[in-house]
Amino acid sequence: MSEFADIWVYLRTTPLVWLTATLAAYAAAQAVSRTAGDWPLLNPVLIAATLLIALLAATETPFAVYFEGAQFVHFLLGPATVALAVPLKRNFPTIRRAAVPSLLALLAASSTAILSAVGIAWLLGASPETVQSLAPKSVTTPIAMAIAEKTGGLPSLTAALVILTGILGSVLAGPVAALVGCRDQRAIGVAAGTAAHGIGTARAFEIAPLAGTFAAVALALNGLLTTAVLTAFYSLLAP
Repeated sequence: MSEFADIWVYLRTTPLVWLTATLAAYAAAQAVSRTAGDWPLLNPVLIAATLLIALLAATETPFAVYFEGAQFVHFLLGPATVALAVPLKRNFPTIRRAAVPSLLALLAASSTAILSAVGIAWLLGASPETVQSLAPKSVTTPIAMAIAEKTGGLPSLTAALVILTGILGSVLAGPVAALVGCRDQRAIGVAAGTAAHGIGTARAFEIAPLAGTFAAVALALNGLLTTAVLTAFYSLLAP
């Protein structure tokens, strides 16, 4: 056991180990999800994140050490985001025809996401910092953290809330749509992209390519809308 511990002390500082661990965790999570018939509660992101958190806690590995290896996956977020232009180009006529109802749905969903989070937190007696951290929870992590920093929230708390929101949104997207009898892929996509940002968009692509396309549009526009609304609101409140 002592020899294994010595080996692990060396390996855990090697970036390739954590890149491999990240890929292995997601591959295992996908296998579990597919075996369960893509059951919504067994979301691959949720399973992979749980496995990695348990591994980091068990090995007492700091996040900075883990990120040295995992940053390559983080880098791929940029190309992956740019790649969303491909389905947008393919489905542009459909997007253009549904522009007005999609924008109205986006306004309603974005307002609901902000007001419900802030309102519930305020009623429960949360601190001002917590309330401000909750407000941008439905936009993608980099934008949400920037908003929280600018408005007086806690970026680290916001990042955790964004991830939690994305996982819950991706888990509930399909079941909620089925519960209310919604079969319109455009509506499902707008809802998933607005409420659950990137993780919801990934789930929407799994449901249907058209749903994923509309989710990608909603993801981008909700980021812009939430940034404009929250920064303007808190600027007015500033002394």
